[in-house]
Amino acid sequence: MSSAELFLGGEAGESAYRAAMGRATDAVLSSFADDEDPYSGFSPEELADQFDEPVIPETGTGLASAIDEVAETVLAHSVGTSNPHCVAHLQCPPIIPGLAAESMLAATNQSLDSFDQAPAATVIEERVVTALCSLFDLPAMADGVFTSGGTQSNVQALLLARDRFCSRAFGRDVQQRGLPPEAEELRIVCSAEAHFTGKQAAHHLGLGEDAVVTVPTDERHRMDLDALDATLADVDGTPFALVATAGTTDFGSVDPLDDIADRAREAALWFHVDAAYGGALAVTDRRDLLDGIDRADSVAVDFHKLFYQPISCGALLLRDRASFEWMARNAAYLNPEAHDDAGVPNLVGKSMQTTRRFDALKPYLTFRALGREGLSTLIESTLELAEDAASLVANAEDFELLGDPTLNAVVFRYRPEEGMADETVSRINAATREALLADGRAIVARTTVDGVTSLKFTLLNPTTTLDDVGAMLDIIRECAESVVAGREVAE
Repeated sequence: MSSAELFLGGEAGESAYRAAMGRATDAVLSSFADDEDPYSGFSPEELADQFDEPVIPETGTGLASAIDEVAETVLAHSVGTSNPHCVAHLQCPPIIPGLAAESMLAATNQSLDSFDQAPAATVIEERVVTALCSLFDLPAMADGVFTSGGTQSNVQALLLARDRFCSRAFGRDVQQRGLPPEAEELRIVCSAEAHFTGKQAAHHLGLGEDAVVTVPTDERHRMDLDALDATLADVDGTPFALVATAGTTDFGSVDPLDDIADRAREAALWFHVDAAYGGALAVTDRRDLLDGIDRADSVAVDFHKLFYQPISCGALLLRDRASFEWMARNAAYLNPEAHDDAGVPNLVGKSMQTTRRFDALKPYLTFRALGREGLSTLIESTLELAEDAASLVANAEDFELLGDPTLNAVVFRYRPEEGMADETVSRINAATREALLADGRAIVARTTVDGVTSLKFTLLNPTTTLDDVGAMLDIIRECAESVVAGREVAE
């Protein structure tokens, strides 16, 4: 292909782009989207055996041939996230408006590290952030920035919390001088069922995972308030941040945000809400589950979960835009100080990234296309399905429901005999999960509850039906019975 056929612009480039996008679309539809099962069942070894050809050949095969090859070797063995039987993780089926936006933002290749690289994109991100702050009832002084997802949002929120605390408590500018000696005593308090990124953030921030103090949960897997009070009273160290979770990974539980906000205010702690999973409740009639989120100093929200956007797409929202000062910087080639006087937006000072994708276009296009009502209908359908699925599991003699769902996660175990030892149940469910992946007809998650291996449906897909759930239970039962018959769970 000539250079004119490799880049957008001009008649040759336009023709090549149309042909490539058309062929790629056909490849997705024929080798991925139309598959009956959510996975081919290929093992890691079988997958690796397909890729014997050099990644960088001396002479290329041509674009059409390369696309066809990817369709056969990659797409055909990718997890079908839009398949109704793909219910393992918080890996949503991407909504078509999001896919359309993804193609546009990829083609235009805007970089949000300076206004002159992404003028319209910069303005749109600011508009979307303002709308999100309003959605979560944050005050007029709120602000935010798009991130790669919950992990980055949580790390950045705790970085700001740490640096603000060090400045106020120790008179230390961490950005310039690094951590003070007192940092060894700093503590982050969160639920025992909070996402692992709390500990990951503590590591990245130079505090160490031991700086994270976890609070036991109640019978609904929410942070226990009495235990929180005891923890704050007796904590070994100096807490600077209190993290609540709106949508735990396993059970979708939402901590009592308003009550936790009270404790954070009383103890003068930064209050962060990890709403990566449950933040989408804000557009539904169940938004009261998020009562108290408006009191947060920071909120993490993901769009590649219950907002159905292609990976990656998240945001960090701050109660007070001035909090960005703890990480702000100025680079002459990106954001000259003169821009501030001219009213030119400057987003790079709010982000941990420099080059950054125009991911805000995906929720923007989706919001405009569907509106709040359209999104709410999709989300509510999955919440209702989870409730019905939980009843189906509870009424099955050989399955054990482990809790009523708050969002759309249903956690359960295969337990064919009442009174069967937990060790045996763990081995059966672990082996069944492996058998399911090799089978390919259903993809479910594996987790551990009270030390016993368990299974989980994460019912994000609005096209999944109760019949699909029943069919998946039958598939699980079939695989589990084969596991037991094959004595794969022997002592």
